Amino acid sequence: MTYGFADLCREIARDEGDRLRVYRCTEGKLSVGKGRNLDDVGISQEETRALGITVASIIKNGITQAQSDALFANDIARSEADLDRRLPWWRTLDPVRQRVLLNMCFNMGIGDGVSGLTGFRNTLELVRTGRYEAAAAAMAQSKWHRQVGARALRLEAMMKTGRVAK
Repeated sequence: MTYGFADLCREIARDEGDRLRVYRCTEGKLSVGKGRNLDDVGISQEETRALGITVASIIKNGITQAQSDALFANDIARSEADLDRRLPWWRTLDPVRQRVLLNMCFNMGIGDGVSGLTGFRNTLELVRTGRYEAAAAAMAQSKWHRQVGARALRLEAMMKTGRVAK
């Protein structure tokens, strides 16, 4: 993982927080832990077997820190696999910009070309072709920017400069 897994984990954990009880995200979806979307992602059969949880049990009882950490690792792995499948060029970016795309994919999902990360068609083309300042400006004009506040400002600065934003 050339992008710096530990850095990514710190950045997403800062942006998502970590809640062991169910809450509603900015899109109104039931969520838990470090941003696990229970409405759209749910809990896989493998996670139920490994962690002993279901959506119903989470709604009723919440999760432990260990369960939150395991769901988080699975979500990062899924985001990475989604990027590999849909935007394979993301691996050619520098580590900081790779983390920007991973963070955005983690936050909104890969999408279907209309919603999620792949809904950012113009922005992604700017990133793919190395026009990072324009890509950051395009990110700043999105609904996502208005929804996620400080997270967007940090990721836009990282996209623009290729350096970590505080």
